[in-house]
Amino acid sequence: MRRPSLFFAKVGAELCRERSIESKIVLVNLPNYITLARIVVVPLLVVVLLTPEADRWFGISGYALAIALFLMAALTDIVDGHLARRRNQVSTLGKFLDPIADKLLISAALIVLVEKQLAPSWVVAIIIGREFVITGLRSVAASEGLIVEAQTSGKLKMWAQCVAVVALLVAAANGNPPVSNFALDYPAFFWRVVEVQTAFANLVDFALTSNDWKVFGYLVGRGALWLAMILSLWSMWDYFAYFFKHRKKKTTGEI
Repeated sequence: MRRPSLFFAKVGAELCRERSIESKIVLVNLPNYITLARIVVVPLLVVVLLTPEADRWFGISGYALAIALFLMAALTDIVDGHLARRRNQVSTLGKFLDPIADKLLISAALIVLVEKQLAPSWVVAIIIGREFVITGLRSVAASEGLIVEAQTSGKLKMWAQCVAVVALLVAAANGNPPVSNFALDYPAFFWRVVEVQTAFANLVDFALTSNDWKVFGYLVGRGALWLAMILSLWSMWDYFAYFFKHRKKKTTGEI
């Protein structure tokens, strides 16, 4: 009876070894490659918006190419997760890279918007600061054996950020903000902006100009940016509430 036992033991060890090798081979799978591609897009986005390379090499506006790159990168955020679940390729590497890719993409885009005078720096500082806080919270949770799952408010925040970036880039497609008083940061007084008053007057008279459309796009972008800031603070509260709730359950032995 020893020989069959030894045989099965060897077979089991060989299977474990093959599975270990296979897991190493598929460590970087298709969803992970897509996520890595999103990370590569980040420096390209910055170069396209802050240098004349797009016009020099491709003969098109840097804003147009930047919008295309950003939308493509945002789409891959949906595709990689869908493929990972569909192909049963959800991996630890993917869970690590995906939020990093998202944060890099959004942070780079928002910082460029500040440089282009399309977004107030203090709003962007709050949004990016929140990302650092949540990253730290996830690290603390992981050290205690907890996984902080993505909250709905966080996903809504991500979509608001995407709308803000695209709308503001479209509004400034000619290279300049469509409103002159960039210093007016408070949305409660947006009707005091001369260009906004003109745009709404032309809307009533059915005489909208191309700049009026840009002004409306600018208002949509700034509104989405303010919404993203509010959702950032709200989602941060949700994440902390989730962490302390499950930490308490683990301490009391409920989970």
